[in-house]
Amino acid sequence: MNGKTLYSIGDLAQRTGLTVKAIRFYADTGIVPPTDRTPAGYRRYDCDAIARIDLVRTLRELGIDLATIRKVMEREVSLADVAAMHAEALDVQIRVLRQRRAVLTAVARRGSTPQEMDLMHKLARLSETERQCLIDDFLDAVFDGLHDHPAFAAVTRSLTPELPDDPVPEQIEAWVELAELFQDDGFRTTLHGMAKDLADDRAPSDTTGLPRILAEAVRAQVTPAIEAGVEPDSPEAEPIVTALAAHYAHIVGSPPPSGPCDLYLRLAARLDQMNDPRRDQYLSLLAVINGWPAPESLAPTLVWSAAALRTRVPQR
Repeated sequence: MNGKTLYSIGDLAQRTGLTVKAIRFYADTGIVPPTDRTPAGYRRYDCDAIARIDLVRTLRELGIDLATIRKVMEREVSLADVAAMHAEALDVQIRVLRQRRAVLTAVARRGSTPQEMDLMHKLARLSETERQCLIDDFLDAVFDGLHDHPAFAAVTRSLTPELPDDPVPEQIEAWVELAELFQDDGFRTTLHGMAKDLADDRAPSDTTGLPRILAEAVRAQVTPAIEAGVEPDSPEAEPIVTALAAHYAHIVGSPPPSGPCDLYLRLAARLDQMNDPRRDQYLSLLAVINGWPAPESLAPTLVWSAAALRTRVPQR
């Protein structure tokens, strides 16, 4: 053997940390054949064989099967290709494990029943396509008959949850609650009515979406008044009501022919629609899932605004 140092199978076991039985198995399967044999038939291995055994052991510890290892050793496939393939497989396993951990953490925190845990697990492991079908079914019901309305393309996108591949427990929990909201027929009906009314209100020049415009106007005008202790029926509220009504009239194009009182009532009705606690819940859960900043509840400002509008409408 040209002066090469050869090692017995026992020497090889000591040098590699593997058992004699394991090395013999690798030799018998052709993964690491012996370099030579003694006249008596005993196996002998050189330094190259030690390096091959070290590679085999590393690949096995990384979870690569023997059939694939044999192909690597025989140069049927490259080590780089095998590494890339198994790295992708591990990515999938890691995502599954993280998802399971998130579900179990959420179950522990919520004190869930077995039925709730089963539901949480099923919803969490839905594929991206299955989740999208659930979301599309809900949004189709909300915007039924309004899909061609230009104002609602952006609104639909803003209401779409996107659960990440590696969700944290809070996102799993939020997704489960949101999926439960999707099944609430009353909530679907309420949002559909709101969308239809807002579509009827929308002026042809408005392309930004009336709910957001109203929310921003109400928040900007009313929050300082509430913080200052201004009552809805007080004289100090008058300029705020006037400004909100003018803003709304501008959005819808013009006040109704019947006069400002009907405008006040119509705006108050729209604000009542927006003040559904399930809407706040939806937007809060959506923010958790999508990693957005937590939205501030509009409920106090909506209640104040609707009351201030109605107190300025004469009783009939």
